[in-house]
Amino acid sequence: MKLSDYLSFSLSNLWSRKLRSLLTVFGVMIGIGALVSMISFGKGMQKNVTDVFKKMELFNYISVFPSETHTDEFDEPGVSEPQQPKGIPLDDKAIQSIRSLRGVETAFPDIRFPGQIELNGNQEFTLVQALPVKFARSKLIHIKVGKTFSSEDEASVIIHSSLLHRFGIKDIQEGLGKKIIIKTFFFDLSSLDPTKIGSILSGSKFPIAQKEYAFTIVGISENVGLEDPSPLKSQVFIPFGMSKKMQKISVTSLWDLFRKTGSSGYSMVNARLSSPKFIPSVKEKIQQMGFQIFAFSDQFEEIQTGFLFMDMFLFAVGMIAIVVASLGITNTMVMSIMERYKEIGIMKAVGASNKDIKKVFFFETSVIGLMGGTFGLLLGWLVSGLINRVVNYFLSKQNIPHINYFDFPWWLCAGAVIFAVIISLASGVYPAMRAAKVDPAVALRHE
Repeated sequence: MKLSDYLSFSLSNLWSRKLRSLLTVFGVMIGIGALVSMISFGKGMQKNVTDVFKKMELFNYISVFPSETHTDEFDEPGVSEPQQPKGIPLDDKAIQSIRSLRGVETAFPDIRFPGQIELNGNQEFTLVQALPVKFARSKLIHIKVGKTFSSEDEASVIIHSSLLHRFGIKDIQEGLGKKIIIKTFFFDLSSLDPTKIGSILSGSKFPIAQKEYAFTIVGISENVGLEDPSPLKSQVFIPFGMSKKMQKISVTSLWDLFRKTGSSGYSMVNARLSSPKFIPSVKEKIQQMGFQIFAFSDQFEEIQTGFLFMDMFLFAVGMIAIVVASLGITNTMVMSIMERYKEIGIMKAVGASNKDIKKVFFFETSVIGLMGGTFGLLLGWLVSGLINRVVNYFLSKQNIPHINYFDFPWWLCAGAVIFAVIISLASGVYPAMRAAKVDPAVALRHE
């Protein structure tokens, strides 16, 4: 028999049992559709994270933290190991040393302070972050409307679009040029009254004062993804030079209160490298200075590992539907043998070999797999597109930008169809072998 004969014969047999064949194909279609949707979701989320890291150039950024070492009181006498210096302050001198390292373009301290933002008669308590002009112009901040700072000393501010929405401004374009008031908090020791020290100790009155600063909104930022991995976690940014002129308490955590690096030290320094290839050497030199370091490329590797486990889990769940579909194929082919028992006997009686019988059944199962895989891929694409639209519709109401949660690379599309055919062929092994063992003499007497 020719290839075309096998194909036409298989299609004819499947068409003669349309309902059963259709249900079997539908089972494969559901299984492949579920599997494709799950894998495409994992790949889509992975692609989103990778695109965000590349778009914001996070592979070029590192964060430096102060490090303290402690000598073990129970070390054996006479045994000493080289220790890093204790409590090295991460101050301006340290920042200059970091900037001088080969591959480091620039570095700046992480200065954030609590402030009360007032706009249109409404107030919001948030963290304000100071940025050098060079970093404000980088891809770390995604400016949706407006521009960044033009100088270090201008009274301008970049505000996040979600914060504007909380202030009641729905059209962010209207926020440009508006005046906002930033109220800072600082310790005013001059207000202490020695005669009322008891009230201070009881917590009823602290020597904390407020001061107001007027700023103009020049830019409005937004997130580049559902989970923004940027080191800039504030929603209000002001020029670095302006922050130096403001009276404020630069305390964003308990660590800032109790760390031993001294009042002149910073809790964190962000540095930009000219290329990710310098990260290993810069990391080693900064650690030799006595500081801890965090590279966003390391975070990306951890995220990749997490996505690998997620892909394995999604694949395992999707395979459940595939296994159920394969059992349906086996059942359909076994039932086909019982119904075509006499037909198989006639084929063998007129010269068909066991190999020819197996090929007929393998062609039938492969046709089921090809149709189920093709329509399953289409089903997965349609369902994924529908879910993506629905999710983005609701997230857009929370000012979250549109994200493609599903990704269909060419290898996934081709692999889904090929995988469906392979699974179908594997499911047809037992029926094909059983059909090949039919005794033509017994089959011709079969009623």
